[in-house]
Amino acid sequence: MSKHSGTLYSEMFDSKRAAPELRTFSECADQVRSSSVDIGPSLIEGRLLQRLRRSIGHLPIRLVLGRREELSPPPDTEAIATVSISDRRTLGKLLLSPEIAFGDGYTDGRIAVEGDLVQLIENFIRLTRAKPEGWWRKIVTGWLQRVQANTLTGSARNIHHHYDLTTDFYRLWLDSRLVYTCGYFPSPSASLEQAQLAKMDYVCRKLQLQPGESVVEAGCGWGALALHMAKNYGVKVKAFNISREQVLVAGELATKEGLSSQVEFIEDDYRNISGQYDVFASVGMLEHVGLENYRDLGQVIHRAIGDSGRGLLHFIGRNRPGTFSPWIRKRIFPGAYTPALREMLDLLEPWNFSVLDVENLRFHYEKTLEHWLTRFEASTDEITKMFGPEFVRAWRLYLAGSIAAFRVGTLQLFQVTFAGPSCRQIPWTRAHLCTEQAPAREELEWTHAMS
Repeated sequence: MSKHSGTLYSEMFDSKRAAPELRTFSECADQVRSSSVDIGPSLIEGRLLQRLRRSIGHLPIRLVLGRREELSPPPDTEAIATVSISDRRTLGKLLLSPEIAFGDGYTDGRIAVEGDLVQLIENFIRLTRAKPEGWWRKIVTGWLQRVQANTLTGSARNIHHHYDLTTDFYRLWLDSRLVYTCGYFPSPSASLEQAQLAKMDYVCRKLQLQPGESVVEAGCGWGALALHMAKNYGVKVKAFNISREQVLVAGELATKEGLSSQVEFIEDDYRNISGQYDVFASVGMLEHVGLENYRDLGQVIHRAIGDSGRGLLHFIGRNRPGTFSPWIRKRIFPGAYTPALREMLDLLEPWNFSVLDVENLRFHYEKTLEHWLTRFEASTDEITKMFGPEFVRAWRLYLAGSIAAFRVGTLQLFQVTFAGPSCRQIPWTRAHLCTEQAPAREELEWTHAMS
């Protein structure tokens, strides 16, 4: 993970108010100081900073409020970062709702950070995760739940907000196959390309795919997994996705790979899946379904594979029920919810599906996100030209915060395989998971296809 020592990103989120990108902390501090209004006696500011320090706990950071006041950690404690707050109003918002106010303030330039952003968030999570959820967070979460409900039209709107930003944006920092889900690293030193190829093959082996079988995939992204299944395991796949751009790109790749007769990409909601299949697969979609729709999704799965089929769910989850980050829902992932395992079982239990295997790949997602953030940082100039500097700040915070959440354990990554009560194609041992992944030459073939 690269550190952001000595570098700040203080762009404004509202493009109409966009300010030039500031590369250094001193430049950012100069802007903060020159734009600060008269915020009252230093005594009041000092007390507010002390209150913020008490509210967040013993976080080893240096706090700076405008040009007038600063608060450093104890002399024997090394600060991991310096957080500069532009004005008293922003400070007040931090006292009311630290997570939301920090996210919004960092995004629009009222809060600047010098130091390691991931380490800062990681330390904050460790200090605050045992605290009860604040009333303001509950209000915001309830409001988001209403306005971002995952109805047929709501889901389309939510997905469009995130996934239809243009494929060119994602090409800058994802792997060559555009796999936007957790990789599987055979070793910590494996590349992102190797990890995503290994993940797709791992999923196929867990599902015990056989030539000639039929697979339905819910939420297929840019089509990498569906094409991998067809090419390497001889199955036929119908893949459903409500992102128009992703479906178009996936269809083009199927044509290039000569797999159009085996793979069909359908622009439609998972609720409209029809037909009978041997296998159901969903990698990275459950987070967008919404807890209130789990039983409906379970009904769709049962309708698709009946009592004799088998399936796999790959999703971001948590150890116990809780609300998903309201700031990420507001800015990045509208409608998102990360379930605990027992909540996910509402999908399977009503239909008598048997859970065959549960695996937690939390550390693999931490590593995947580290690769993504490194590539994202290397592409900030291009991304700024596409969307503006405020967008860069928001997405940097999203990626850094996600790394911290997986590192600390707030988030988990589960793979759950299951089968109907009449399914006889259940592995006797786990030996099938230890076989070699698909040939490495596929990586070169895919890179050529994507170029």
